[in-house]
Amino acid sequence: MRIALIADTFPPLRTSGAVQLRDLTREFARQGHSLCVLLPAPDQHEPWKLEEFDGAQVLRLKAPRTKDIGYVRRTLAELAMPFAMLRNLGKSPLAKERWDGVVWYAPSIFHGPLVSSLRKASGCKSYLIIRDIFPEWAVDMGLMGRGLLYRFFDTVARYQYSVADVIGVQTPGNRRYFESWLAHPGRHLEVLQNWLDKPSQMRCSIRVDQTVLAGRKVFVYAGNMGVAQGMDILLDLADKLRSRPDVGFLFVGRGSDAARLKAAAQARQLDNVVFFDEIDPDEIPDLYAQCHAGIVALDPRHKSHNIPGKFLTYIQSGLPVLANINAGNDLAQMIRDERVGQVCETNQIDELLLLTEELLDQIETDSGLSARCAALFEREFAVKNAVVQIVAALSATEPGQP
Repeated sequence: MRIALIADTFPPLRTSGAVQLRDLTREFARQGHSLCVLLPAPDQHEPWKLEEFDGAQVLRLKAPRTKDIGYVRRTLAELAMPFAMLRNLGKSPLAKERWDGVVWYAPSIFHGPLVSSLRKASGCKSYLIIRDIFPEWAVDMGLMGRGLLYRFFDTVARYQYSVADVIGVQTPGNRRYFESWLAHPGRHLEVLQNWLDKPSQMRCSIRVDQTVLAGRKVFVYAGNMGVAQGMDILLDLADKLRSRPDVGFLFVGRGSDAARLKAAAQARQLDNVVFFDEIDPDEIPDLYAQCHAGIVALDPRHKSHNIPGKFLTYIQSGLPVLANINAGNDLAQMIRDERVGQVCETNQIDELLLLTEELLDQIETDSGLSARCAALFEREFAVKNAVVQIVAALSATEPGQP
């Protein structure tokens, strides 16, 4: 198939979304499909730039800046983004290209007008990969009420849903957000698991044996450190375990809370905690090879279901998981059913401490733990499965039918 993939993150960015889309692009090419990734490019001067990327094409289209700017400017820029991309697509060599399917990745929620235009021009089906149910999660977190601003973003999101023939959600628990959307004929909703490609072999610049954590059983957290993660309880956990010289905590990444968390650890004199800045995603497998368990953290105020990309990277590397997440999240049941770690849904430090000690014992005594983690990844989260599923949905004879 000839497929257009629309997103707002891609290498050289290092976000988890950029890594996911990189891996998906490579797999589409490996499976023999002709893929073109359409991306906004605020820093380039020319209207368009066409690149080759591991067997696929990447078309970068000049558009307003939407990252690292003020809230109001960002909202206006995101509104303008799809129209700028569409205008500059018309100036590119792919202006008259017709597609067999249009796929797009949310976040952002603002791609709807571009998707609608390509879908209509090509007479093809569209597939929305939704990883972020916004603005619902912002309401859950107390970042937004259900006033005028919420209604604005909700309208944008619902328009995005309206131009999708198929929506792929992360977990079965997210189906409830789309009941009204499903009431329209010709629409199909399915669970599309997160995915990752095979790990790289790059040596990691972080050497645990050269830090104060040398010789300890290391719990690693790698990824975004922001309000959505609710990570303060992890410092409380490190504090509770400071008397155990065999246990340490390694935090790697960036985010709105990263500097504050690092300063808090220093203020509390936590000598079992080490922070590092974000590293190249290809260094992550070698980082995990030096650790013993991975940490997943989600703020307990979340109500949506989320299987973070970091969970995949942990189990792909054979690391069991210590999770502190919102109650009822589908991820909790998966961890328990598959016996790949311990999960706390109460956000209570005493329970999290008990579960951490249970996981430490499990690491010592359960010889099949690492193999179960790797097997779960291969069965549910290998990137080849995601491409096969998307192509099947786009190829269905009747719109919206699996």
